[in-house]
Amino acid sequence: MHHSCGLPWLTVVLMIFTLAVLPGCTSMAPAYTRPDAPVPQTYPMASPEAHSTPVPELAWQEYFNDPTLIRLLQLALENNRDLRMAILRVDEARSAYRIQRSERFPQISVGGQGARSRVPADLSPMGQATTGSEYRAELGLTTWELDLWGRVRSLESAALESWLATEAGRQAVRVALIAEVANSYLTLRELDERVQIVRQSVDSREKSYRIFQRRYEVGSTSKLDVTQVQTLLTQAQTLRAQLEQQRDVQLNTLRFLVGGDPDLPQQQASSDQTTIFADLQPGLPAELLTNRPDIIAAEHRLRAANANIGAARAAFFPRIALTGSLGSASAELDGLFRSGSRAWTFAPTISLPIFDAGRRRAELELSEIRRDMAVAEYEQTIQSAFREVADTLAIRLRLREQLDVQLISRAAQTERARLAQLRYDNGSATYLEVLDAERSLLDAEQQVVQTRRALLSNQVTMYSALGGGSDLAASAAPTDNQAPSTQSLNRP
Repeated sequence: MHHSCGLPWLTVVLMIFTLAVLPGCTSMAPAYTRPDAPVPQTYPMASPEAHSTPVPELAWQEYFNDPTLIRLLQLALENNRDLRMAILRVDEARSAYRIQRSERFPQISVGGQGARSRVPADLSPMGQATTGSEYRAELGLTTWELDLWGRVRSLESAALESWLATEAGRQAVRVALIAEVANSYLTLRELDERVQIVRQSVDSREKSYRIFQRRYEVGSTSKLDVTQVQTLLTQAQTLRAQLEQQRDVQLNTLRFLVGGDPDLPQQQASSDQTTIFADLQPGLPAELLTNRPDIIAAEHRLRAANANIGAARAAFFPRIALTGSLGSASAELDGLFRSGSRAWTFAPTISLPIFDAGRRRAELELSEIRRDMAVAEYEQTIQSAFREVADTLAIRLRLREQLDVQLISRAAQTERARLAQLRYDNGSATYLEVLDAERSLLDAEQQVVQTRRALLSNQVTMYSALGGGSDLAASAAPTDNQAPSTQSLNRP
């Protein structure tokens, strides 16, 4: 009797020992090796400057130096719905990971029950009706799988990597939002500057039209000259209307991105005077692996697919589970906790499917195919990132050349317009020559503003293409037993 009473405590000791050694179980997932980056070791057209700030150490507040843009970015990071959805997806993945992680630990519950029943005489072994009672108070262990083959741990690792991939995805949305707001703001400023130029041109041409109209009325000029001046005026008015329409649409886009009224100042300096970016060089393609959030997310998805192979392999081995309870039972309520009322159950189970029509084999093959797909996705993401940086470098080089040529062209067109007007005033040229010179000058001024904005947008694209100040370095990624901090999930 003494030995049987000790059995529950032996069971508890066995459970505690199993729980203690459980973390030491080895996963059957294949060893993870990061695939080689399928890109060259250097970027084409990369300049050799070394005095630049690495992207991971350069926050957007340090990269952008325009106070209005900084305020807009802060509003967007607080109010943008796409970013809010990305944060909620991180919370969703975190909860899914916590649910999966709980499978590693036993679920213990406490409960009590009471029952009173009557057995009729024809069903009673004693031949007479009986009434009985049963009362129980138990500490129960629900079905708990002993993870001897690492199946549960592999599923937990997959859930963790999915969470980390979602967090990296949130960072990618954040970087994309910063770039989109910055480019939208720069485009709006470009349109403001172009509208200002064309308005000045409209004012000047309205004055010329009034002068030529009076000259025609007194007979000192021809109807053809008046018509030419009017044509020049209507062209400028049409361009003004088109640019103002584009500006209104761009302002609505900016409102949508920041989630409210941007409240922009009425007068702003030209885009080459205030929007200054920190010096930034692309570095080496290998740095993209730890700087780009989309590459980091793709690698975490690859790790998750790799862990799922371990779970599929473990399904070929026996599954052992424990169920038990320890408590007190009595036929009378007041005797529930008396000496000798202790009750316990212990029910270990083991199961191994013998025939499943190839289901487990197909699940293993499916997990391996998905791992191979994740490898291809990871490599494709690296190639896309490399191309984006390389394209940005090539565009920057050519835009600088275009801007230099256009500045020379604008100066030449300005001088041409001055000389044409002088020749007309001296009677040595028709007004058609002035008309053509004025039209060419306006086009040259518009092109300079457009190219200057494109060059600024190129710098924004470079910042985002290199990771956008991402702090999700692979070396800082949590291990299987360590989850990301909640602080990292709540930062803007």
